[in-house]
Amino acid sequence: MPKLSRGLLVTFVVTTLAGACLHFLYTLLPNPVTAVLSPVNESLWEHLKILIWPYLAAMFLRTRNGPPGCRTPWLLTALVLSAAMLGFGCLYHMTMGGEALAVDIGLYVVLMAVGFLLPELLSDASEHPFLGTMSVLAVLALAAAMILFTFLPPDHPLFLDLSGVNTWSTIPY
Repeated sequence: MPKLSRGLLVTFVVTTLAGACLHFLYTLLPNPVTAVLSPVNESLWEHLKILIWPYLAAMFLRTRNGPPGCRTPWLLTALVLSAAMLGFGCLYHMTMGGEALAVDIGLYVVLMAVGFLLPELLSDASEHPFLGTMSVLAVLALAAAMILFTFLPPDHPLFLDLSGVNTWSTIPY
């Protein structure tokens, strides 16, 4: 069972709240910098930003001055969280036609909680330099895709702005 320290719990709460605040940053201050950090629309892809950027910041905070490889479990977890958010988002919104905000918020909080528990379970990954290198490269690729697709989103359902009424029912299958 992962260790639940007070510091880890505080970091989880602050990180979760920071992600929630990021949701509104671009609306308040629309510019290219905030566009990279905050969702510019209500697409599934854009909402990765509220999960990943605060999570990576928390990772750097929690692992500063740590031993070599200590970030590997966190980076692997970031990739798992991203896949889970997109997967569950597609399942809920596109397959099931769900539109409940409470489900989206619940998913976000649960994934963020998993993000703070899973690195402890993946701690053995710290001992594998190749896995560490690959996880760094994969997270850098994800970050680059998030930045690129902010300004040049592909024509794919993951990138559609789903803020309109009954938008989910108009997604082409």
